[in-house]
Amino acid sequence: MPLRVGEKDFQTRVNNGLDDAFMRGTVRSAQEQLRTRKQASSEELGDWEAWRTLGEEIRTHTLEHLDYYLEQLSDKVAERGGHVYFAKTAEEGNAYVRDVARQKEAKKIVKSKSMVTEEMSLNDALEDDGLEIVETDLGEYILQVDDHDPPSHIVAPSLHKNRSQIKDVFADKKGYGDSDDANDITRFVRGELREEFLDADIGITGCNFAVAESGSISLVTNEGNADLVTALPKTQISVMSMERIVPTWEELDVMVSLLCRSAVGQKLTSYITALTGPKGEGEIDGPEDFHLVIVDNGRSDILGTQFQSALHCIRCAACVNVCPVYRHVGGHAYGSIYNGPIGAVLTPLLDGYEDNKELPYASSLCAACTEACPVKIPLHEHLIAHRQIITEKEKLGPMPEKWAMKMFGTGVSAPKLYRLASKQAHRVMRPWTKGSSISNGPGPLKAWTRFRDLPAPAGERFRDWFAKRRRSSSDE
Repeated sequence: MPLRVGEKDFQTRVNNGLDDAFMRGTVRSAQEQLRTRKQASSEELGDWEAWRTLGEEIRTHTLEHLDYYLEQLSDKVAERGGHVYFAKTAEEGNAYVRDVARQKEAKKIVKSKSMVTEEMSLNDALEDDGLEIVETDLGEYILQVDDHDPPSHIVAPSLHKNRSQIKDVFADKKGYGDSDDANDITRFVRGELREEFLDADIGITGCNFAVAESGSISLVTNEGNADLVTALPKTQISVMSMERIVPTWEELDVMVSLLCRSAVGQKLTSYITALTGPKGEGEIDGPEDFHLVIVDNGRSDILGTQFQSALHCIRCAACVNVCPVYRHVGGHAYGSIYNGPIGAVLTPLLDGYEDNKELPYASSLCAACTEACPVKIPLHEHLIAHRQIITEKEKLGPMPEKWAMKMFGTGVSAPKLYRLASKQAHRVMRPWTKGSSISNGPGPLKAWTRFRDLPAPAGERFRDWFAKRRRSSSDE
């Protein structure tokens, strides 16, 4: 599945979300639960703002010295007998993994949840080679079985489905015949996946954070599937985007504390796993062969720009869980595997403005996302900056907005025209005026007034009123 998902245009995706009452109810409920849990767990830490500041400082320092820490990580992995590959593009990363699979004569691969492999369309590339790919995260497995339904949330990818829908998916595709009770469904999936783990030739994981000082890969999960992915197959491949790194275990401790609380409101998730290269002599668990693929795929172009802090993201989805726009339209409306406010910032940076120019406008700019971010990414400011670039540099702004701005520019630059227009505005807008506001306005105003009130022009201009007042004062 590539970075962008689906072929429908933005407005169609939004309308589909608005028309899906079940999805909206599910998202609202999930947001409230996750936000409440996050608040409770973060309060236990004490000064949450101080933790956020520390997280921001760690991410800023790491990105400003990214070349040093990546080289250190690479050296440490190699010292432990692992292989490191730096992929400039998604295609290079996919080609490397495909080559490893060919060398191993692999037939089946088990995967744990990984956003960067989704971004690379790694599954599609491997399936083109005839390999069987099995997602082992429960949410990802549900979507894979359901004909590769795209994810709708960064942390909870199948958030848009209820138990009954999931039961129907497994009944239709896997012959499941039990109830829609979550325990029954989970027990069934566990049985299905157990055989897949045992048969797999290669395990592929993502990476929440790599630790530069030791060459370790850390995985933060609640299901334990990632541990089986790394322990049972003889070959392990971990794929990480280049910014997902911390200098030492001390910084990892801080980032994991922020991630678990911000993502699911837990002090720690059920499994915090650290892996350091292939298993050594006398070790029982672990792969015999270990590969680390470090993916750039456009991130180098973000470094040094006004958007660099977007790379601080630790994929907790805290911004998604407070976003009022996401609550109404759902994750599929963004048309990207990265949805919500961080998706609206990241997707245009990684995939360009042409096909993603609407995303920065999918925000009320209330700044709830910025306040929720555990590493203080100024998300709403990035969205404003995107809008400025789209309008002024890329010239991709909405056509009605272009016409409105052009008309406004012409009007205010010609005094006579401005006086005439301002005098006639109240009369011209009268058919669309109700009380003191305009509703369902014409032309460029239509999109705005469809959802918001627009104050109607006053019947008397301020200049006219002021002139009358002065004349009245002088007469007295």
